Amino acid sequence: MRVGVVPSADGGSIEEIDAAFGDEAERTVSEDARTVLDANPTAVVAVGERAVTDLVRADTSVPILPVDAGPGLESVPPTDIEPAIADLLAGKWTATGRPLLSATVNGEYVADALFEMTLVTSEPARISEYSVNVEDERVSQFRADAVVAATPTGSLGYARDAGGPVVEQGAGVVSVVPVAPFAIHVDNWILRGPVTLAVERDEDAVELLADDQSVRPVEPHEPVEITFDGVLELVSVESSRRFFAE
Repeated sequence: MRVGVVPSADGGSIEEIDAAFGDEAERTVSEDARTVLDANPTAVVAVGERAVTDLVRADTSVPILPVDAGPGLESVPPTDIEPAIADLLAGKWTATGRPLLSATVNGEYVADALFEMTLVTSEPARISEYSVNVEDERVSQFRADAVVAATPTGSLGYARDAGGPVVEQGAGVVSVVPVAPFAIHVDNWILRGPVTLAVERDEDAVELLADDQSVRPVEPHEPVEITFDGVLELVSVESSRRFFAE
């Protein structure tokens, strides 16, 4: 079995991972997700949320075992790396799919995201005006620092911090949440896609983020269509299932 490893940027878990593998499996270790995937691993151990989203951007089709990657992924705690890797190598694991969002701008594909797509002003502490549309129907228009469209996985993170609800896995809906709206009464919405976001005023520059990475600037009235497209396979090992059941 060949296993890929994308460590955290600070490399803090690499010694524990090396000790857990021992001589039991061939492995490719690199902070560059594309290098790891080019080695054709059976599965990839991804340490930290950034490693997981880097693999999404690299268009992985390989199951991922997330380690210390936040509550939305039910990832392996750093203290449990050794039993988790032992389970992985022994075949004591299953894979479940988490939906990905895909964004197009003016009909051109630009990015996938596991957690959320965000329209936000390029400069901090600035606001813009955004619209939310489903098909050809206007849902709302508002002024805010940003607007987030989150998957069920992402609804536990930034969208929740901005006041959005937690969405159950498998619901097939997008949580759309204004961030720091410039009004007292602004809703958030649970919508079935595709959802189209747009910038409605030619004021401060706005950019599209996919998860934690800037994708491209978005001009006023450019339609950003967001829809579910594809899944990320996440590994669940036997030892972690016991941990989350307790």
